Amino acid sequence: MNSNPLAALSLWGKTMGILLTFHQVYQPVLGSILLSALLAGLPLYVLFVMLAILRMPAWQCALAAMVTAALLSWVVWGMPFGVTIGTATEGMAFGLWPISWIVLNAVFFHNLTVASGDFDVIKRALTRLTTDRRLQALLVAFSFGALLEGIAGFGAPVAITASILASLGFEPISAAVLALLANTAPVAFGSIGIPIVTLGGLVAPILGHKDPTSTTLALSAMVGRQLPLFSILIPAYLIVVLAGWKRMREILPAVLVTGISFAVVQFLVSNFVGPELTDILAALVSMGCLAILLRFWRPAEIWRFAHETAVPVGPRRVPGAVGLPVAAAEPGAPTLDAVDPPGRIVRAFAMYIVLVVVILVGQMGNLPFFAGHPVGDVKTALAAPANLTADLKCGTPAFKLCPLPWIGPDPAKDRQAFKFPDWNFYWPGTYEITNGKPVSLIFREKPIASKSTEYPLTFDWNFLAAAGSLVLYAGLIAFLLMRVLGSRVNFLAVYGRTLRQLALPIVTIALILAIAQLMNYSGMTSSLAIALSKTGFIFPFVAAFLGWLGVFLTGSDTSSNTLFGPLQAQTALQLSQHVSPILTAGTNSSGGVMGKMISPQNLSVGAAGVNKVGAEGEIFRRVIGYSLILTSAVGVVAMIETYVIPGIIPSP
Repeated sequence: MNSNPLAALSLWGKTMGILLTFHQVYQPVLGSILLSALLAGLPLYVLFVMLAILRMPAWQCALAAMVTAALLSWVVWGMPFGVTIGTATEGMAFGLWPISWIVLNAVFFHNLTVASGDFDVIKRALTRLTTDRRLQALLVAFSFGALLEGIAGFGAPVAITASILASLGFEPISAAVLALLANTAPVAFGSIGIPIVTLGGLVAPILGHKDPTSTTLALSAMVGRQLPLFSILIPAYLIVVLAGWKRMREILPAVLVTGISFAVVQFLVSNFVGPELTDILAALVSMGCLAILLRFWRPAEIWRFAHETAVPVGPRRVPGAVGLPVAAAEPGAPTLDAVDPPGRIVRAFAMYIVLVVVILVGQMGNLPFFAGHPVGDVKTALAAPANLTADLKCGTPAFKLCPLPWIGPDPAKDRQAFKFPDWNFYWPGTYEITNGKPVSLIFREKPIASKSTEYPLTFDWNFLAAAGSLVLYAGLIAFLLMRVLGSRVNFLAVYGRTLRQLALPIVTIALILAIAQLMNYSGMTSSLAIALSKTGFIFPFVAAFLGWLGVFLTGSDTSSNTLFGPLQAQTALQLSQHVSPILTAGTNSSGGVMGKMISPQNLSVGAAGVNKVGAEGEIFRRVIGYSLILTSAVGVVAMIETYVIPGIIPSP
């Protein structure tokens, strides 16, 4: 009797004949890659039309697109029915953990500071720093959002900065649009550089490098020679979207200081240190430079929203300028004229300092000084138990720093059995047991892989080390500090309200990730990618849109790099124009970040963060143009680097 329920379920499926080995095909429609690619895009067409034109709720759009993807996977691409069901359910589970998990706890953390009154103090402090809405957008959406991207990533920056902007008085949809637009240039180096580190590990074998470190550093430098240009442009773009060209020029010193300080540090750290600390250091410098500037310079006219009255600036009052209309503040809302003592202000900001510190401590094992060379090397990395990150990942397969779990068997001997604190297993319905070990039923084929290669669909339930768990720890510590300092905030009540607030977005995110996994593991995404890779001379331009497509589907630059990074490198090696694989793989990441603002899962996060669930279609319509323009610009930069200034491309 097999006591492992996962193995038993897979064995039952095999016995019933619904779990069959599946070798991906990329030209199932009349043997044509063009027709296959056109049909492979059908789930995306459904999503676009229902979301942007029919303006239906995001969860309904995602459900219809998921059903479409499942039918195409099964009927056209030939994925066995049981494997199709297994792939869809794994995608839903991945949408819940870790994606929705971090969004839930990020929004909860913000809601906790609102319930305790700390956010009202922060709001008043920000308005005393500047009452100009343009400067608030720079500080919160761009600089602070980049810091959150650097330490946490995923949906946390959008969820928190959109909530903060809305709480400051920004019109909710505009707040979500600004948060999404700002969450671009920092994304490639987000979550302690995970997108670039992941990409380096995938591209290194294609280039024949056993040690991925040199490849990772080259990719970090490549992306660091593309995105700083956009780091300068995005702050200006933000203000143009918010207030127009004229109003942007009025605060040009602040725009330039914010963008250039971020871009310079982003370039220097990514080129001479590595990807892990790029966002964190650049964001801190950007916030500091803007704060210093505001001590010595103020705009000639304070720009406020249309409904707002005169605002204090130093010892005098300046009439508010006409801007975008927003809803009036709720009756009884805390006044911004109150003066908080310095200790109360420090206490309020300390809650967000707790958030930053807890996540950095939890991610310490991923930082350059502790991670080892190459990353994860037992001899050079900080060992457990001093390496807290390693402690929380004990039992992850092939994790040499802490190979055995706290609870459960050695993963090398029994991959599927329950383990704690990290349970990484093959997903039911997508594997069979051969000689006592799980073997994937899904195989990648040429040209996506160099040969027929097992393509395992695994699920990593990292209970303690997930970014969402780290944010929850920060929330718990902040809550305890609040209670010690006299706040009567109710932890469970706030968490319950956050769950209700995010219920539909969580469903949407789960369905969107199901679409992504179905398209990826059936070969539909690869059909699209192969068709795009046939573009020859202009492939460096198209490479940006491949990354864009990957992030649109998955909401993650890391996932996009996993999907298309190897293909980008392989295609570059095959092109007669001698296009650099470092450039195309790096452009995958740089172009991908511009797709994050239109990813349905991030649209849901943004809408939920401003309490506008159901407005995803409106947000999408407002950001799609920006996304296409910026992705095209990345493609143009890649073309220039390839054919005009190839010397700028680093070599591993």
